Amino acid sequence: MNAESEAEPSREELIALVAALRAHIAELERRLGLNSSNSGKPPSSDGLKKPARVSSLRERSGKKPGGQKGHKGETLRQVTDPNEVVNHYPPACSMCGVGLDPKTSVGHSARQVFDLPQPQPLVVTEHRAHDCECTACGAKTRALFPDSVNAPVQYGARITAFVIYLLHYQLLPENRLATLMVDLFGVKVATATIARMSRACAERLHGFVETVRDLVAGAPVKHMDETGFRIGGKTQWLHVASTALLTFYRVCAKRGSLLANVVGIVVHDHWKPYYTIEGAFGATWSMRSAC
Repeated sequence: MNAESEAEPSREELIALVAALRAHIAELERRLGLNSSNSGKPPSSDGLKKPARVSSLRERSGKKPGGQKGHKGETLRQVTDPNEVVNHYPPACSMCGVGLDPKTSVGHSARQVFDLPQPQPLVVTEHRAHDCECTACGAKTRALFPDSVNAPVQYGARITAFVIYLLHYQLLPENRLATLMVDLFGVKVATATIARMSRACAERLHGFVETVRDLVAGAPVKHMDETGFRIGGKTQWLHVASTALLTFYRVCAKRGSLLANVVGIVVHDHWKPYYTIEGAFGATWSMRSAC
C-alpha cells in the first residue's frame, strides 16, 4: 500500500459513519414531512403538496340531514302583486274545435317566474351650479356642487359601492371585475379606476380601521395569526387579530411585524415572536401541535 494514501477507516469508524448518516437522513425525511397540520408552518407554505383531508373534522350532531324543525326556508313563494302578467288562451276547443278568445275565459291557473330585470342604460344625472345676480348690488354668486360631485364626469355612489363589494368581499380580480361590468351592465370601468375607487374607500374608512385596531389590541382576549401570500410577485404577510366581535387585518412585508400596543391574553399557534409581546400575559394555546 502506498504510504502517501490515507489509512483505511476502521470497523468502528465505519459503524459510527453509518449511524450518523442514518440520523441525518431521518432528520431530512422529518423536515420533508412537515406541513401546516403537524407543525407551526403556515398553510400557505404547503403549496401543491398540501395533504388531502381524508375525513371531515366536524363531529356528529345527532340531527337528521336537511332543514331542521323551526328553520325558516328560502323556497320561492308566489306573490300577490306580480310586476307583469302574461295571459295564455287556448286557440280552440279541445272537443269540437271551435275557436276560443279572452272573452270565453271562465278561470285560470297561475305560475310565476322570478328573474332579473332587463339591463338598463346608465342613469345620467347632471348637476348645474347656477350663477345668480343680486338685485340689490349686482354681484354674482355661484352655487356650490355637492361634496360628492367633484369632477366634470364621474361614476356614482351605486357603481362605486358595487365595485368595492365585488372587489373586496367577493374577491374578484380587477381585470375580471372590469370584464363583468362590461358584460352585465355595459359599463367600461378601467382597472385603474377600480383601484382608485378602492383607495378612496380605504381613505374614508381610515378612522374606522384605527378604532377597530385599538379595540382588538386592548381587548382582554384576542386571537392572532399570520399567513404568507403573494402581492405583485413578492411575498407579503397577512396578519390577523380578532375577538368574538371584531377582526383586524394588516398586510406587512415582514412576518415578524406584530400588532403594537397589545395587552391582555393572546391566543396563538406558539410561534416564538408572539411570546415577545410585552403587554401580553396569560396562557396561550393552539389546536395545532407546537414544533
